[in-house]
Amino acid sequence: MATPADATPEMAVPKKKLHGREFYESIGSPKYILAPMVDQSEFAWRMLSRSFMPPELQPKLLAYTPMFHARLFSQDAAKPPYNKYRDSHFQCVLPKDPSTLWLDGNPLVGDRPLFVQFCANDPQHLLAAAQKVAPYCDAVDLNLGCPQGIAKKGHYGSFLQEDQDLIYRLINTLHLHLPIPVTAKIRILETKEKTLAYAQNVLKAGASILTVHGRRREQKSHLTGIADWEYIRYLRDNLPPDTVLFANGNILEHSDIEACLAATGADGVMSAEGNLSNPAIFAPEPAIGEFKDEFWRGRDGKGGWRVDAVFRRYLDILHKYVKGGEPPVRRPLFVPGGGMDTAWMNEELTIPAKKGSKSEAVGNPNYGALQAHMFHLLRHFVSKHHDVRDALARARLGELEQFEGIYKMVEKKVAEGLIEYEETDGASMEDPAEEERLKRLVEEMGPTETSAAAILRCKRPWWVVQPIIRPLPKEAMAKGAIQPGKKDKKRMAEEEASGGKRVKRGETNGYALVVEVVKEELEKQTSFQTSELVSG
Repeated sequence: MATPADATPEMAVPKKKLHGREFYESIGSPKYILAPMVDQSEFAWRMLSRSFMPPELQPKLLAYTPMFHARLFSQDAAKPPYNKYRDSHFQCVLPKDPSTLWLDGNPLVGDRPLFVQFCANDPQHLLAAAQKVAPYCDAVDLNLGCPQGIAKKGHYGSFLQEDQDLIYRLINTLHLHLPIPVTAKIRILETKEKTLAYAQNVLKAGASILTVHGRRREQKSHLTGIADWEYIRYLRDNLPPDTVLFANGNILEHSDIEACLAATGADGVMSAEGNLSNPAIFAPEPAIGEFKDEFWRGRDGKGGWRVDAVFRRYLDILHKYVKGGEPPVRRPLFVPGGGMDTAWMNEELTIPAKKGSKSEAVGNPNYGALQAHMFHLLRHFVSKHHDVRDALARARLGELEQFEGIYKMVEKKVAEGLIEYEETDGASMEDPAEEERLKRLVEEMGPTETSAAAILRCKRPWWVVQPIIRPLPKEAMAKGAIQPGKKDKKRMAEEEASGGKRVKRGETNGYALVVEVVKEELEKQTSFQTSELVSG
């Protein structure tokens, strides 16, 4: 977006500013929502997610950009480069020809509908940033959900929820002065009543759409736990009927979307981590016989998109749109059967050496996100194939030739896995002992206290994209991933000294202990990690 502060964009904004449900209907009433994720919901990934949608459902997928920092995004220098941060995060026009649309928000390539999300704590910085993207998107969203320590340090995201007056002013400033609608994404509070008052303030300020993540600020990382859909249903039942409401949380598979809509009464369902594990999560399962080279089905009827097929689509999008050239000529995806060609599997594979001293990833979010996306997409795959994991770790961001070499490694290993599956009549992927262990966990702990039920439901062979299922808080505590806080350690020592008698200062185990651990973690000065999934 290499334009000076006073540049006039060629793409005109709508003459009439719509609001609320009227606006929602004008963009196709989308019910599938790709979440805003820091450095993870960039153009190429949005296009990959959109590529799985049938033509008739294309307008039903709304995508958000990654979260941008409003102050950094809005402040311009006196001469070029006007704003390196903006140019390296939002690429709506060609750098050498600002009159030509390029990637982000370009309707000519299908990146609509699109909302741009900002974090902010100053209404004027937010407005200035929003004005720069208004010609290239359908709405601007305010992040009120980020729970990370850096958000506390910077006073934005979920750490604004104690300052409802500031939240009102941030949203209302955009509502009054921005030519396109403003929306907001929040987390639930301690009670349904407080959450309702919070939502009412956001809507009163002028938000056209409200997205609610059914988790509290403390619920993150090992403490993520299960989102509470009942809070979202409470909002649905107590807010004005014409309120446009999106629900976020607990979406592991496509079937969870309809379950969430039914449970919450929301208009749309947002997915973050579920989408990162499976960019096709919003698309219905193809009919038997369709996409048979890309969509695999097992003998039990369960199936999913093959990792090599998704990897290939992703690389093709980077070649076509970001690099501006044709993808390399590839052999058809391997499908087991009579007369199958396996000679290519004996070819020696090499990863091209790194080129030059400067990576193409510098200044391009689509290249910069590639490695993190592939580690997430291939999480189950690389747990078995460590050579692919190591190759990914060594790959240089932006050098597509290296990732093409890794793709060939993945392609070969998927073919080997498929052949073994057929030759063993499916036995190669059976693990009766592990399945029995998971079933016992569900019986002993109950489905709400263990992730075992979700694993049993979602597990697929390693060559199929599938969700990464976090252990629930009690499981994480049992494994040592969560440690008691200082206050809880002191309390437990006092109890031990008193002969096991509980000291009446609150619970020393269960979720109260979990919350105490999180609160201590939030006090730390942290930075975003490449592997950390951050959704507003």
